[in-house]
Amino acid sequence: MNQNQPIAVVLLSGGLDSATCLAWAKEQGFIVHALSFDYGQRHAVELQCAKMQARHQMVEQQIISLDLRAFGGSALTDNLEVPKHAMAEEMGSDIPVTYVPARNTVFLSYALAYAEVRGAYDLVIGVNAMDYSGYPDCRPDYIAAYEAMANLALKATVTGKKKIKIHTPLQHLTKAQIAAEAVRLEVDLAHTSSCYDPVVKGNTILACGQCDSCLLRKKGFNEAGFEDKIIYNN
Repeated sequence: MNQNQPIAVVLLSGGLDSATCLAWAKEQGFIVHALSFDYGQRHAVELQCAKMQARHQMVEQQIISLDLRAFGGSALTDNLEVPKHAMAEEMGSDIPVTYVPARNTVFLSYALAYAEVRGAYDLVIGVNAMDYSGYPDCRPDYIAAYEAMANLALKATVTGKKKIKIHTPLQHLTKAQIAAEAVRLEVDLAHTSSCYDPVVKGNTILACGQCDSCLLRKKGFNEAGFEDKIIYNN
């Protein structure tokens, strides 16, 4: 390990986007620390994939437990139905009920604290704003504002040593471009989980195939012309 090699903290959920970001950060030459969250999410099986991705890509991983079900307000953290559709074109443009209030703000705050302890000044998050309007904490203006705040928050940044940089390598890519990037980076696609409402049968995670996340993923791989490696329950 080169003492001058930069360190990056990558938010790793176990989904396609975060696994691709993990591989991207390694390709960029960062020493990578993966940070994952067990936050009471309906689709907690994604953490199995996060662990597999960290092992496969040979990076250190920290899993933080916190309870966003205490607040609820989302189909992912409350007793609300996950919306299902027959095709991606049926998805609405409004912020969906699967939005978890302030989730990325919470996650980035943990990542910022972890980065300060580790001597890292680079955070990597797999947000995307191209396929649909989606979540407010995935948009470029949010990331820019959070980065500005982060540089007012740490001992090292306010004393002028270095600046925090939040990398969003997938921000302006379509899902088809993300699928192609995942293939290029040789991401272990079979051990990613994007579904909001998966079913587990034995050791197999079955994606529902009809939630917004599944529909976008299927559409992306179809448009990119690559075979997806996950198994759908329909």
